[in-house]
Amino acid sequence: MSRILILTRHAKSSWDSPTLADHDRLLTKRGRRSAKAIAGWLQGHGWLPDEVISSTSARTRETWDRMGLRADKIRFHPALYHAAPRDILVELTGATEQTVLMLGHNPGIAEFASRIVQQPPPHPRFHDYPTCATTVIKFPFDDWADIQWNTGEVLDFVIPRELLE
Repeated sequence: MSRILILTRHAKSSWDSPTLADHDRLLTKRGRRSAKAIAGWLQGHGWLPDEVISSTSARTRETWDRMGLRADKIRFHPALYHAAPRDILVELTGATEQTVLMLGHNPGIAEFASRIVQQPPPHPRFHDYPTCATTVIKFPFDDWADIQWNTGEVLDFVIPRELLE
């Protein structure tokens, strides 16, 4: 048996309110469209999460809400707010369901994506992981606790701009 990780950076968020704390920023109109486009892409491929592990920020929560998907388990963790790759890995090892969607932030999520896969996809935007970029990664393990660096196989990678053109 294997495990599937859907790794998504939050959608485009607004900087329009300079007094608003970074943690509380919401999505822009483009961000809302991007979240829906990514959800449609995931549904079209049959990649639906059983479990969601997300940062507690308003923009990651809104990204998940705007995706309009369902999951058996949804957990928001403060440790994922601007998390380093090692912290993201620690949170992932605590997952229990077959297919997990993780929502996080750069720069940690881009570095995590690069380190968790055996070979990156040939996409020019993979290493900078723009907003709402999503990678689907398969692992040859039965338990998330066994996940290690450089063990994931990239099944696909997409950025919203490709879906909205």
